[in-house]
Parts: sequence; C-alpha cells; structure tokens
Amino acid sequence: MSRRTVFFVSDQTGVTAETLGHSLMTQFEGQEFRPVTLPFVSSLDKAHQAVQRIDRAAQEEGMRPIIFSTLVQDELREVVMGANGLFLDLFSAFVGPLERELNARSTHRAGRAHGIADLAAYTARINATNFALANDDGGGGDYARADVVLLGVSRVGKTPTCVYMALQYGVFAANYPLTEDDLEAGQLPARLSPFVRKLYALTITPERLHQVRTERRPESRYASRTQVQYELRTAEGMFARLGIPVLDTTECSIEEIASRILNTTAIERRLRP
Repeated sequence: MSRRTVFFVSDQTGVTAETLGHSLMTQFEGQEFRPVTLPFVSSLDKAHQAVQRIDRAAQEEGMRPIIFSTLVQDELREVVMGANGLFLDLFSAFVGPLERELNARSTHRAGRAHGIADLAAYTARINATNFALANDDGGGGDYARADVVLLGVSRVGKTPTCVYMALQYGVFAANYPLTEDDLEAGQLPARLSPFVRKLYALTITPERLHQVRTERRPESRYASRTQVQYELRTAEGMFARLGIPVLDTTECSIEEIASRILNTTAIERRLRP
C-alpha cells in the first residue's frame, strides 16, 4: 500500500487545518497517510520554505502530497498554491460565500480562531482546566462547583474527558475513580451522595479494559480478566440502582465522549471551540 503525505499548513497553530483535514481523510478507508503539520507559516520566507518541503516530498514519494491550508493572507496562499500538491484551501472555501451572504468583507487577520482575542473566554478556559486538574481522580472534592462529575473504575477515560471538556467548552468537570472498597460497599462514597444528579458514569468492555490495564501494569491483579470483570459488573450494577446515566466508551474517542455527555445533559457550554 502506498503512503500519501498530507500537509496541514497554517499561519497559526494548525489546529483547525488538522481537525478538518483529519476528519475528511477518515472517509477514505484502505489509504495510508503520513501527516505533517507546518504551523506559523506567517511570512513569505516561511511560505517558500513550506513549498520546498512539499515539493521534496512529492519528488521522493513519486506522488503529489495533499495540502490542507488555513492560510489567511492572500500572498501566502498564492505562494503555497504553487507547490506540487493538491491544494485544498479551507479558508477561501468558506469565507467567500460568507462575505457574499453577509455583504461584508472579512478582516483576513491571522490568529483570530486560537488567539486571546476574547480575554473572558480565555480566562474561563484556564479556570475550567485548573478545576479539572485540581479535582482529578477524587482529589480536591469541590463537587459543589462542578458542572459534572465523571464516575467509573480506573482507566475508562475519565481524566482526558474532563480536561477536554474544560479546554474546549469551559466546563467544570471533576472525576472520581471507584475503588475496590467503594465497590465492595455497594454504594456511593459519602462525599458524592449529595451530588448524585451531577454524576455521569463511564464504562467499557472487559476485553478493552483488560488490554488498557495490561499496557499499564502487565501481569498484575489490577489488569487480570477476573478483576476487570468484577469491577465493571459491580460498578454497572451500582449505576443501574442509582439511576446514573452511563456511556460505554469502548469505541468512542475523547471528543465523542465529551460531546455525548454534553448532548444528553443540560450542562452549559461556556465556550465554543
């Protein structure tokens, strides 16, 4: 199978180009891609350097690369468009129709999407992230301020989901890992009981959890199939008795887990990505 190089070219971080580009490339099964991100292409010199790198990849691989671009400045786009690759301009594809619909000219200013143009939004993101880190894995315990408290056994995706919701949406998300003592007691820890309406449980298949834990602690009781099956069975029984909503994360990305949680609750998104 041949491998095609995909360049994500941006005058800022490249996050937007990567996100949309990766989403589009997943629609093509059986293809192998080599992603290369070229961020901060903010001058003519850097644009020409990007072209040289793209052209070199085309020559070495014998096929032209795919280029996802979010370059805002016209002169930079014109340079990169001259590279030996399939140039997909994610900026002009949408800005042109928007200018016509709004009857207004865009500012063509770089850095608007991921800068600190809105200080209040930036502060909200920082505060939510600090909260998630302070209340990770049962630490902190400031559940009164939490928008949601993720509950589940170890290694089902609680921490990365909390951090993602904080960074992307400004959501105050805490998480609590159910210990063996909690499972044997068969009830919520006392400090969680007043906040049962904020709880949202994550689970996973035994096979996947065994695999994840084995990578972390091979040949341990913690990763054994018997222990994994016991923890998941007991935790899911508790969730059912208490009426706590549950999401199976086995086939979900962190982005999808967060989106499903927010879509099925009344949690306010303080930020828009």
